[in-house]
Amino acid sequence: MIEIYVEQISERLIYTLDFVFKERGLDYKLNNDFLSFVNSTYSKLNYSEQTFKGILQLIPSVVLFDESVFVYGIEKSKFEREECLSFNRVIDPLASVFYVLSRMEEYTNYREDNHGRFAAKYSLQYEFGWLDKAMCDRWAIDFIYFLEKHTDFKHNLKIEKVKIKPTFDIDNTFAYQWKQGFRKWYSISKDRLTNNKKRLTERRKVLSLQMKDPYDTFEYIESIADRGYEVNVFWLLGDLAKYDKNISYSDSRHQQLISRIGEKAIVGLHPSYKSNTYEFQLNEEKMRLKNILDTEIECSRQHFLKLKVGLTYPNLIALGFKDDFSMGFADQVGFRNGTARPYYWFDLNKNQISELIIHPFVYMDGTLNEYLKLSIDESKNIIWKLYGEVSRFGGDFSFIWHNETIGNYGKWKGWSDVLEFTLNLNKNK
Repeated sequence: MIEIYVEQISERLIYTLDFVFKERGLDYKLNNDFLSFVNSTYSKLNYSEQTFKGILQLIPSVVLFDESVFVYGIEKSKFEREECLSFNRVIDPLASVFYVLSRMEEYTNYREDNHGRFAAKYSLQYEFGWLDKAMCDRWAIDFIYFLEKHTDFKHNLKIEKVKIKPTFDIDNTFAYQWKQGFRKWYSISKDRLTNNKKRLTERRKVLSLQMKDPYDTFEYIESIADRGYEVNVFWLLGDLAKYDKNISYSDSRHQQLISRIGEKAIVGLHPSYKSNTYEFQLNEEKMRLKNILDTEIECSRQHFLKLKVGLTYPNLIALGFKDDFSMGFADQVGFRNGTARPYYWFDLNKNQISELIIHPFVYMDGTLNEYLKLSIDESKNIIWKLYGEVSRFGGDFSFIWHNETIGNYGKWKGWSDVLEFTLNLNKNK
């Protein structure tokens, strides 16, 4: 047990210390009573500007005691063994944990990419070279090391075996099948106008049952679940639009397929591109999936990873979602929020802990192949290093693939080998 003196006990402080201690099976106690703290027999830390003779002191920044979102003067500093953040020139590993875990910078940094997303290249972790490191976990361990080094605080940290958590987004259920009416004839006309003989031939073979649709990899996804992995699948059911092009949710064959996958995997909603700014659309899509599966829908991941933390998460909470899997970057691999551990989201606008659980992902298929232009071998090397980080500091190794990328089709030829490599990381260790 470590007892920590503070002048003010805040929601932010409790949230941060729970991540540092309770998440690792350690106990702590907060105390803002001067005399009680002095007379305590526990190991002690003074986390305040007051002075206690003979007691370890760490002067705090204001971050964990402010009640609104402010812009701080932030620089890269060094605490014990790890680089961390300083706020207005005060080095504070605990505030560093909270700042990154809560994604506070995304409330004050308004730069966006062409899809309205906060891209990795805008983040402090990218700027400081930390994106491939679980910095919040590193700071937590560094802080615990600091206490062990300077007090009689003892611990027995145990890192549980990493859970491999495959997830799949279904943006386009099929390349050719079940596309009717205008969509079918428009696609055929487009292929003819561009003289795309390959697609015209493939479409004819698929529709005449001479060839399997190249996006039909659902038996493969089911087989992964049959191997004992906890699989999450996120289905796009939005109305037809520029970035929402899946088969109609009302097609009975489509509904039967979704129900079939739901027997093997946890099926959640892939909220459409449009729904990110129209809450009524999000609710409509949630009800569509609920009616298909005849169960409450509590999991989601944003299409195109269109996540605006202070806006998207409150909308999800208002509609009854309990878990979200959107926390990660499209343009870079790594740890957007500094950890691979599931955790409760802290609502900075309300300055309180929410009931929404965030499940970070470590990499996405398209990030490796399309954004970073990596080869299969290069991708495996990156994945192995990320896995090493999660193995060292704990968490779930969660990652994103799509049904259309695991069938070794087109530019994804051979890439199912990268998926299999990831699934077998625990065996390769």
